Amino acid sequence: MYRPQNLRIPGPTFVPQTVLNATARPMINHRGPEFAALMAGLTRALQDYLNTQNDVLLVTASGSGGMEAAIANTLSSGDRVLLFVNGAFGEKFASICKAYGVDARRVDVPWGRAVEPDLVRDELAKEKGKDAAKAVLITHNETSTGVLNPLREISEVVRESDKLLIVDSISGAGGVELLVDDWGLDVVVSASQKAWGAPPGVAIVTMSEKAWKAYERSTLPKSYFDLRAHKAALEKGATPATPAVSVFIGLQESLRLMAEEGQDAIIKRHRDLAHATRRGLQALNLAVFGDERYASPCVTAFRMPARVDARNLIRILRDDYDTVIGGGQGRLEGQIARVGHMGFVTLQDIVAFFGALEPALKDLNQPVEPGQSISAVLRAYAETAAPPARPARGAARRDGADPVAARR
Repeated sequence: MYRPQNLRIPGPTFVPQTVLNATARPMINHRGPEFAALMAGLTRALQDYLNTQNDVLLVTASGSGGMEAAIANTLSSGDRVLLFVNGAFGEKFASICKAYGVDARRVDVPWGRAVEPDLVRDELAKEKGKDAAKAVLITHNETSTGVLNPLREISEVVRESDKLLIVDSISGAGGVELLVDDWGLDVVVSASQKAWGAPPGVAIVTMSEKAWKAYERSTLPKSYFDLRAHKAALEKGATPATPAVSVFIGLQESLRLMAEEGQDAIIKRHRDLAHATRRGLQALNLAVFGDERYASPCVTAFRMPARVDARNLIRILRDDYDTVIGGGQGRLEGQIARVGHMGFVTLQDIVAFFGALEPALKDLNQPVEPGQSISAVLRAYAETAAPPARPARGAARRDGADPVAARR
């Protein structure tokens, strides 16, 4: 029997009931005036939230599809790019470049560490002459390690070089500060199922004027992911192929809820809940993975106690405590677990997570005092200077249901 779970993976994230209700509305004509109005509203709302006047294009695809579109529409076979890899999603960029014949010069940073602006500057200094890199590729929020790369500072360095800057912010946009125009970000990719709190199925791609000039020079094959075709269709209030209409409608409702809360409050809520999560883990002697100076506001990765396989902990949490978290990816499989705190997440959700984690650890013969992590979470949350505005979860649950109890 299906039982509601405390979904604490770093995407897909919890979807509020009003968003689910929106996706269940009767189907509309994707070539009609209702859909044209929907597209216009979505585009304006996303431009506002991403702080950009650049084109914002919605592609029916996963975030990975958006990453592929970013490469295919701005580069040519044999082009050299400078790619910074500090986790599994930097590896994803590398695999896309390889598939398209793009020459990616990798700069590998140990997983768990951030890409420092000085490293970017040093590596860009090596890119001289006619064969120099045409673009810099970077992951904003590295979901696999719980690290937020300092994109603002990195973008300042890249602007000095006049290279195209292509950013995977699939799990960052919507939950952290992101000023696309002020930071000079040429292509930014996000996805509906992350901090936006909508179902999966829509990739969000921004394109600057510089990116469109790169498009004109690009010779890579593109058909479904041809962003000029998406832009031309958007001008008519449509998409070039049949879109995931119901997900578009759900995303509209998510953006309405986010507007009710306000961008500053959302960013602060993510930051405060991340801080509380890390303190709760540390109270259980679970080491946070990676450099805490660059800890992600959207996801926290943590190491396992000695002789505990993360896969066993994840299984017990899921099967016995209706709590779902993520495991390590790639070289970190079995070594770490990842807890998501992005999207429409509340303090109650985090407390409920620790209410499940404590007994799960005891099931694995780990010494745990009841309530020790929950007390740390509440103390850490109280340390924040001022509470954020009431999260949109309250607005989303207009039936008055308690967000934690509703999962039981």
